[in-house]
Amino acid sequence: MEESSPKASRGRRRLWYVLAGGLGVLVVGFLVIYFVVFPTSSPKPFTLGETTRLAGTPSVASGTSASGATAAPLTGDWTIASGSQAGYRVREKLAFLPAESDAVGRTSQIKGSASFTTHGAATQITSASFTVNVYSLKSDRSMRDEKIREIGLESARYPTSTFSSSGDAAVPAGLAKGEIVKVTVAGVLQLHGVSKHVTIPVEMRSTGATLQAVGSITFPWGEFGMSAPSLGGFVNVTEHATMEFELRLARSS
Repeated sequence: MEESSPKASRGRRRLWYVLAGGLGVLVVGFLVIYFVVFPTSSPKPFTLGETTRLAGTPSVASGTSASGATAAPLTGDWTIASGSQAGYRVREKLAFLPAESDAVGRTSQIKGSASFTTHGAATQITSASFTVNVYSLKSDRSMRDEKIREIGLESARYPTSTFSSSGDAAVPAGLAKGEIVKVTVAGVLQLHGVSKHVTIPVEMRSTGATLQAVGSITFPWGEFGMSAPSLGGFVNVTEHATMEFELRLARSS
């Protein structure tokens, strides 16, 4: 069998370079059309305003529960109920576009519980533990969802994130009356296989049989051993990520 000549080998290499370059142009062209012609529409951050109250219930006035009566005592155990969500929010800039926008992914696959105790007039959160299935996070772009399973969150490798409180957290008296109150909860956040002690500011409200809690925490990607999931200069992601949540808890039977 005759060996290929150097000239023929160089020709094949040039052909491969041309094909690879052409494929790269097609991929970039597809991404431009995908992101520019079909712009994203990011959901707003979670709040305890009109948009987050439980379906079928009226807004809650200060000092009353959804039923109009003083909210029930908080003492006891509460578990995750339907309507809970958690996810990420990052700032990204697409090539050829002048401004940054938010990329947001969310999931309702959350498990966990919290316990409250009351001594006299003082109420405390004595324990809280939650697990989020980050592999199930979905944004408005399936391409983005596939990428964060491989880069950034690497959720194919680290499919869950957990938070466990450490120590008691004092609850303002207004929560038992249906008011929106602010609580600071300390604990350990495990994300991307890395565990860190964090402090999360949380807003809470009682609607009688249900507790609502929203909060978020922002951190550098590197704090949890991650790199910003930028894509070759076409999609540039800022160096900070936000994990946010809206939890709805029902009293355990």
